[in-house]
Amino acid sequence: MAWRLILTKTRRPNSSSTKTLAFHSLVPKPDPNSYKPFPTSPFSSTSFLVTKIPKKFKKKRRKKESPRTKLVQSEPNRILHFEHIVERDAFFRFVTKSKDFLYKQPEHVLRLDEAGKLHRELGFPRGRKVARSIERHPLLFQAYRHTDGKMWFGFTDLMEDLLEEERVVADSMEADRVNRVRKLLMMSANKRIPLSKIYHCRSLFGIPEDFRDRVAKYPTYFRIVIEDDGKRVLELLNWDPLLAVSALEREFMVDEDRVKRAFKFPVKHGKDLGLDEDDTRKLNLLNTLPLVSPYSDGSRLDSWTLEAEKYRVGILHEFLSLTLEKRASIHHVVEFKEEFSLTKHTYQMLLKQPRTFYLAGTEMNWAVFLKDAYDENGILTNKDPQVVFNEKLYKFAEKRQMEPGFSR
Repeated sequence: MAWRLILTKTRRPNSSSTKTLAFHSLVPKPDPNSYKPFPTSPFSSTSFLVTKIPKKFKKKRRKKESPRTKLVQSEPNRILHFEHIVERDAFFRFVTKSKDFLYKQPEHVLRLDEAGKLHRELGFPRGRKVARSIERHPLLFQAYRHTDGKMWFGFTDLMEDLLEEERVVADSMEADRVNRVRKLLMMSANKRIPLSKIYHCRSLFGIPEDFRDRVAKYPTYFRIVIEDDGKRVLELLNWDPLLAVSALEREFMVDEDRVKRAFKFPVKHGKDLGLDEDDTRKLNLLNTLPLVSPYSDGSRLDSWTLEAEKYRVGILHEFLSLTLEKRASIHHVVEFKEEFSLTKHTYQMLLKQPRTFYLAGTEMNWAVFLKDAYDENGILTNKDPQVVFNEKLYKFAEKRQMEPGFSR
């Protein structure tokens, strides 16, 4: 250790450090009164450079709307009475679905704990208690404790009377419903539609719950074929030329100009022709007319030709004309995709025909309306007896108690 102390005492100062000290002695000291600090920044306390921006100063990115929530129509183009009909359907989904499901149960009742697991079948929101939906419609549904000590869910006496009234309506309209099914089969590609598809969309056309049993009463019109996979298919036996007339063709005989304005298939051209509005409309009519009958065989058409698009537009118009309320949801349209030779571009195709069709709701869950079937207040101009009954049912569903003096 001694030799380290000797070396330390005898070490001479470094010449470079001496020069540095001499240099600093020549630099004048700054005047403290004339010193101005650098401007401070909220982004960093150690540097005037931005190192990391805090969350509160970041620009919030606008979330991209998903098709599940994005509305089909922009605000200026929305027709409120059509949008309200879609909202009304959502509000009464529990009423309509529970009515159909309970009607098929023995004694029209269901144990409440079992009902709580059937949110899809009964139409109440997933994760909610079914009792809350029952309480919203006390004139139609009731929950009670049975002799077995279990809680059960069923119809009220008023609802039972309404169901009997609906059955009478179905019996009186049977001939009309048979013709609707015949027309659907005549529009289909092979004049065959699976029974399950018709059953799934039965409320759309006013077809009764037991229609599969009623089919046997019309052996000259229909035949049920069981395929190799066990699927039951309804097949058309006789073609009726009197039924093979579309609603557009009947309307053409009454108001030719109205039908000419119904659809628009613009002529594609490379440059502006300098035509006025009337001449452009006449030019586009060369493409629009003649229309292709929905009762022709659309499966033979090339999918991307103008004739094929005319066929698909015409068949959807006729399909909606056969419905009770002249409207259908995406789920109903997709159900018949194969039978009607529709493509995945059906949504875009309907948007291009705003004179005739109106699409309401969201891009993922839209409904299409026939605009001419409604007046300016959104009321159907011609109401089927089943539609009149449905409106009566909805009125009772909205009430909490019976009006004084009411008698069934």
